[in-house]
Amino acid sequence: MTVSEKREVQVLDGGMGQELRRRSSQPASPLWSAQVMLDEPHLVTEAHRDFIEAGAAVITLNTYSATPHRLERDGAPDLFERIHRAALAAARQAREDSGKRVRIAGCLPPLVASYRPEVALDDDTAHRDYRRIVETQAEEVDLFLCETMALRREARVATIEATRSKLPVWTAFTVDDADGSKLRSGESLLEAGREVVAAGAQGVLVNCSIPEAVATAMDILSELKVPFGGYANAFTSVDALQPGGTVDVLESRKDLDPATYAQHALGWVRKGAGIVGGCCEVGPAHIKSLSEALAAEGYSISCG
Repeated sequence: MTVSEKREVQVLDGGMGQELRRRSSQPASPLWSAQVMLDEPHLVTEAHRDFIEAGAAVITLNTYSATPHRLERDGAPDLFERIHRAALAAARQAREDSGKRVRIAGCLPPLVASYRPEVALDDDTAHRDYRRIVETQAEEVDLFLCETMALRREARVATIEATRSKLPVWTAFTVDDADGSKLRSGESLLEAGREVVAAGAQGVLVNCSIPEAVATAMDILSELKVPFGGYANAFTSVDALQPGGTVDVLESRKDLDPATYAQHALGWVRKGAGIVGGCCEVGPAHIKSLSEALAAEGYSISCG
């Protein structure tokens, strides 16, 4: 493929939660990344802006931990509207400050806990909670990102509710770090991908898994015949994280500096990925290095 023939690539931002942990003086807690929306919203705006300046053309709302179930569990159900409104305002402000063409992605995370498919809610409750999130965000976002889906059933419900908005929907799965062909539930990534495409997803990704597992997943996602991609984390393992816990119990890899991460992501693009970015422990410096590596190889960064 010559430079003139190379595709456009959409670059996502990196891991907002861990980036905010580095910037904030507040201690970690189950509600931490949601609470920072109320206590230090300027940090969220600054982090969004830094990711945009690094090359991200899509930024995701900082509402990952602000699901109805998590807020109820942690004693703050009345904060739902305030946190989501603050997150929307922070993302809009960052985009306005940047003066760049950037899309804002609404966030549909696992409703109970990351990486733990066994604690997923029943379908009726999941439909209700995802519908509430979609209705709160839909008028002020450009697309929806269902992310870190470890269970095929929950991914399908999130995708269905997101498509009710009539906005583009991307669904991202987290896969087994030892086998990128399987979700953390043990289910087939290919079959899960087919199911969410049938439910209306216009793009399918893999996220919050080690880069090596993401690389394996790219070969599988290419079979779906829809736009696909990935955004990895930089943890050695996520096994220690329990529902209601905080990611400060996890260890970061020492071999994923910005340049190295960029080469991993460039490998996914060479496999056909058209959407790449970063997840936990991937900061603006990583996204900058990725954007520069893509440009150096002749790829153009698109906002979609």
